[in-house]
Amino acid sequence: MSKSMPFLTAPANLDGYVGGVGFDPLGFSDNFDPKWLVESEIKHGRVAMLAAAGFAASQFVNFPMYADMHVDDSNLAPQVVGVSAMLQIVCAAGIEEWRTNNGNVTMETMFANQDRAPGALGFDPMGMMKGKSEAEINDMKLKEIKNGRLAMLAIGGMIHHNFVTGEALF
Repeated sequence: MSKSMPFLTAPANLDGYVGGVGFDPLGFSDNFDPKWLVESEIKHGRVAMLAAAGFAASQFVNFPMYADMHVDDSNLAPQVVGVSAMLQIVCAAGIEEWRTNNGNVTMETMFANQDRAPGALGFDPMGMMKGKSEAEINDMKLKEIKNGRLAMLAIGGMIHHNFVTGEALF
């Protein structure tokens, strides 16, 4: 039985992944590569953590080049800075995706190298994973996944708060 939904059976394809609690009510893990699904959750969580921090900080901090473009409602920021600034973000994300996956950016080719672990980009500038046991590393991965899940809900709430109330977050 699933830990997260006790009235459903646990999806067998997600066994062994850090953070797996048997939540797959639509059966995506039966139709898609589970590594790709885990990678997707980790990436979306990382982006949501950055977005939640940036959404709140943008009310108080301005970059000098955008000083005359300040808006309290962060939902309006893309309209204020224009298409070119937004395209720079999208292009930079695409280039980073290409770089970190050695050119394999499709669902079919992303895990052509079977040794590649989902979310493992080799980026640890502070050395937080050095000298850690496997249990400690899995604990850090679990914290990242849980914080990412919370951040995905948080940024959704922040965006919808601004849409519904028409006011700034703080």
